[in-house]
Amino acid sequence: MSQPDLLNVVIITGMSGAGKTVAVQSFEDLGYFCVDNMPPSLLPKFWELLKESGKIKKIALVVDLRARAFYDEIINMLSSLDNSNFATTRILFLDASNEELVSRYKETRRSHPLAMDGRLMDGITKERQLLSEMKSRAQLVIDTSNLSPRQLREEIFAHFQADNNPVFHVEVMSFGFKYGLPIDADIVMDVRFLPNPYYVPAYRDKTGLDKAVYDYVMDRPTTETFYAQFLEMLQLIMPGYEKEGKTSMTIAIGCTGGQHRSVAIADRLAKDLAKDYPVDETHRDMNKRKETVNRS
Repeated sequence: MSQPDLLNVVIITGMSGAGKTVAVQSFEDLGYFCVDNMPPSLLPKFWELLKESGKIKKIALVVDLRARAFYDEIINMLSSLDNSNFATTRILFLDASNEELVSRYKETRRSHPLAMDGRLMDGITKERQLLSEMKSRAQLVIDTSNLSPRQLREEIFAHFQADNNPVFHVEVMSFGFKYGLPIDADIVMDVRFLPNPYYVPAYRDKTGLDKAVYDYVMDRPTTETFYAQFLEMLQLIMPGYEKEGKTSMTIAIGCTGGQHRSVAIADRLAKDLAKDYPVDETHRDMNKRKETVNRS
């Protein structure tokens, strides 16, 4: 495992059609800064900029090695990095059988970059010959012949996801139905059936984050029964979302104005889910009514 103060560089290469697009999207979800097909001649300047900034620690580079000159440049660059105290490098090579590559090109109706005016198999054969040495240098070779995009993603996560860097995270937000549904929500829960603190004059200008309002919403058998069953449902389905490859899940809790009931429920839910997942808590409309009053 690389030292924490070193730049972690992953070179993504391999056969055209073997899954490099899925791979780079997977690394983006893992928090890598991704660069697609930068000419190797520009890499020395790129490393200098990274050294000066010191802010980026994980890089994934998709490298196109169909030209022999590019191959020589990238090999020299890798040797230089490996001999420095600046970065550690790993090569991920994506491969697939000739039959599967032909099938994928036929399905997408794309031309192979090395067979623009010739037979598809000629281009695949030529590319395989050009990449044979890079494949032998790779620390990890993944054959995607029998992998779906989701399975390739899971394979990459298994090899490159740090144990202390969880990917799946949860967004818990409160909102008011009167201001519209949040379009990015995966799950929307309507809590307008709960008693409304708005009709208690002492609570009208407070929010669900104030203890008196929070207790007003929570200290009722109906609320407790609902909340326990809602939390149980989420704990049941969230591992399934994660297994299916989702990197985030947005749970939106709504009441009429997004100031009292939804805020209280969302706040409690965020704290409970944070025991198992990284959680961000937001209250989209909590202060909108106050802002409207102040403008009038």
